[in-house]
Amino acid sequence: KSKQRWSGRFAGSIDPRALEFTASVSFDKQLYYYDIIGSLAHARMLARIKILTRAELKKIEKAFRSILKDVAQGRVEMKEELEDVHRNIESLLIKRAGRAGGKVHTARSRNDQVALDFRLYCRDRLNELHDSVASLEKVFLRLARDPSDVMMPGYTHLQRAQPVLFSHWLLAYVEMLERDRGRLLD
Repeated sequence: KSKQRWSGRFAGSIDPRALEFTASVSFDKQLYYYDIIGSLAHARMLARIKILTRAELKKIEKAFRSILKDVAQGRVEMKEELEDVHRNIESLLIKRAGRAGGKVHTARSRNDQVALDFRLYCRDRLNELHDSVASLEKVFLRLARDPSDVMMPGYTHLQRAQPVLFSHWLLAYVEMLERDRGRLLD
């Protein structure tokens, strides 16, 4: 069993319920790709400023490529006792790249790493959301072309107001969604 990060601070072992409560790997494992590409970029920077040698960087790059492939193909089990995806990836890196893998955290805090991973993850998810909103707008535009002149009550301040065409109501939502898409791009 892997040594837990608390093992040097307490005489007894941690209650399994506490481990289950604090472990995030069950949901943050989806950050593995971003964790690896962010760590790889950081390792390349460390090599550029001569903290890592070229040989160490090559080991790290090879290890990260193999980890990325193995995780993507489901050949890696994320261990709950390692608490999160970051420690799981770090553990795999050190196993595959040796001492060089342990140097990757030089000049970077875990908080910096998590912030980058999450930002990259959100950027990709926002791009997907942007595309979904654009698809919804197209559906609304297609429905608004219906020539049947269906009427419905318009609302102002949550009260019924003048009658409006259903197509106009849809077009109002297209405008709102278009504004939202712009915000997603921002």
